[in-house]
Amino acid sequence: MTRSMLAAALVLALAACSPPTTDTSAPKPEAQTAQQTEEVAHVNPLLTASTLPMQAPPFDKIQDSDYQPAIEQGMKEHLAEIEAIANSADAPTFANTIEAMEKTGALLDRSARTFFAIVQANTNDTLQAAQVELAPKLAEHTDAIYLNDKLFQRVKAIYDGRANSGFDPVDMRLVETSYDNFVRAGAQLSDADKDTLRALNKEESTLSTEFQNKLLAGTNAAAVEVDDKAMLDGLGEGGIAAAAEAAKEAKLAEGKYLLTMQNTTQQPVLGSLKNRDLRLKVLEASENRSSRNDANDTRKIIQRLAQLRAQRAKLLGYPNFAAYSLADQMAKTPENAIKLMTDMVPAATARARAEAADIQAVIDAQKGGFKLTAADWDLYADQVRKAKYDLDESAIKPYFELDRVLNDGVFYAANQLYGLTFKERHDLPVYHPDVRVFDVFDADGQQLALFYADYYKRPSKGGGAWMDVFVEQNGLTGAKPVVFNVCNYTKPAEGQPALLSFDDVTTMFHEFGHALHGMFSNVKYPSIAGTSTSRDFVEFPSQFNEHWALNPKVFANYAKHNQTGEPMPQALVDKIVKARAFNQGYGTVEYLAAALLDQAWHQLGADAPLQDVDAFETDALKRFKVDMAEVPPRYKTPYFAHIWGGGYSAGYYAYLWSEVLDHDAFQWFKEHGGLTRENGDTFRNQVLSRGNSEELATMYRNFRGKDPSVEPLLEFRGLK
Repeated sequence: MTRSMLAAALVLALAACSPPTTDTSAPKPEAQTAQQTEEVAHVNPLLTASTLPMQAPPFDKIQDSDYQPAIEQGMKEHLAEIEAIANSADAPTFANTIEAMEKTGALLDRSARTFFAIVQANTNDTLQAAQVELAPKLAEHTDAIYLNDKLFQRVKAIYDGRANSGFDPVDMRLVETSYDNFVRAGAQLSDADKDTLRALNKEESTLSTEFQNKLLAGTNAAAVEVDDKAMLDGLGEGGIAAAAEAAKEAKLAEGKYLLTMQNTTQQPVLGSLKNRDLRLKVLEASENRSSRNDANDTRKIIQRLAQLRAQRAKLLGYPNFAAYSLADQMAKTPENAIKLMTDMVPAATARARAEAADIQAVIDAQKGGFKLTAADWDLYADQVRKAKYDLDESAIKPYFELDRVLNDGVFYAANQLYGLTFKERHDLPVYHPDVRVFDVFDADGQQLALFYADYYKRPSKGGGAWMDVFVEQNGLTGAKPVVFNVCNYTKPAEGQPALLSFDDVTTMFHEFGHALHGMFSNVKYPSIAGTSTSRDFVEFPSQFNEHWALNPKVFANYAKHNQTGEPMPQALVDKIVKARAFNQGYGTVEYLAAALLDQAWHQLGADAPLQDVDAFETDALKRFKVDMAEVPPRYKTPYFAHIWGGGYSAGYYAYLWSEVLDHDAFQWFKEHGGLTRENGDTFRNQVLSRGNSEELATMYRNFRGKDPSVEPLLEFRGLK
């Protein structure tokens, strides 16, 4: 996932805690002097461009209290720059309007990118309080730009005259996307409707921020406390040690264990825990983390967010928010997105039911005496996999040590395809001790980018995995990208290796695919650089990069036993390859359930009443025929961070749409010799480096030579 969407409003303008209380009692003279001295000594480092390599953030100098004043000053400076463009007496030209806007907002861009990165990856009460205060201000700031009629009229004049302008293709693309962004933001509305839109945007921004903070708190609070070590049977020594460490960090009593939650419905421990009561308890905690009628309940926020978005869509001339959201995506309409998904439902649910029958047979053969539930699926599915393919998850994990997967897998594949090399450095400040930094060198030896890797789960980090940038590639200034990946792998206890599941390995390759998209960007204008594409295209490079995790040459280079260094036996490799379509019914249905649920919420009309969240979800899943009790949605409505706080509203279908592209593109690689520099350079030059500098369907067609086919995806998922 790319979190560029999180700050989309403010970046496109360029291109639940209360505030801490203040002690008002009079300080002692000595303390007052020391405080004054500190205030004089500290200069907000965000107010000036970083002097570190590639303008990397100076985290050793930034204080939590620096972000909000820097962002507020950035908004002030940005608006002044925008007003100068809007009020210019000169006739509007590409240079003095469109390109001039690309050059504005440096302070805001710098400070906001850093702030949003940290508030997602390592938040605290101070940062959350700043986020709550800043959210409506940033919404107002964006509206002040896009609803500025003088500015829009200049943009419109250039857009209207583009046919006879002689613009080169990239300039033309920027003109067209700039104009479309203004129109979609409401630039053509009446003054009264603009006032209504401002109020809707401000409220939505506030509620979305509140949702994120409640979800993080609810996810942390949902962690399951265990008193008896025997109940953890199946986790293994490393898993039990990690649970003990989590309990220690949470300041629980000696002898306690804590099973923390990840973002999805299913939890990794459910594939290992033998104690069924504990499995049921963990799943219940996961599914109800944000719907317990407590301070972390998100349902009232969701009711209003859905209504707000529908009202905004109506104001902008669309029947519902899904229609508005998809109008500038590759899918174009909700009907196209829904058809792609519902066409897969019959085959996916049939396969999932067959998988459930196989699992129930194992339970019955063991005289389990219970009916399969979602809490049992992963544990017994692994037994079915062992029986069918003789493949045991615990047997393969020792071959996937995190550092080796990163260096000898992810980085190695990038070297083989694109000629990149990586060198870890320890002289740059980071925002948390777990974060690592790498220089990225191109094939010619020139530095291409900086890459930050933040892989371990912690209570201060949002769930899931994502990529974004601290510094966007910018052809106008010569800025090179500073890119980061964030994941939520379980941190091992001290002295233990960090062993990954193959799903975790795939996630690392996925997020690095996003990173490559950002690193390879070679676009003149920042607002159409890097991952600034449609949602249903931006997941294409990341999902495409997953394929290299199982490439024989790459796999052999990293899949080595963490203790002996011996390569994974070929027989075990063959089992992984053979079993890769295993459980695809479950995986497809849980995804489709979430993606169709997203569409259902965002097809509500503006006049629809507030919905009962639980009843709406139940009805929607039944309507789309994905209501399988054993296969809950990957994200249920109350903790669906992608759509309520992550920029993917009405856009979660994008993973499937992009998956069509990624499998079709990988088919091209297979037809042209696979893992070669020549193929990698072609993909880099025709896709990864181009950002949003041309129409995306055309970009893909130019690379592939034809429109994408769904057949390779269906074959991969075993649904053909």
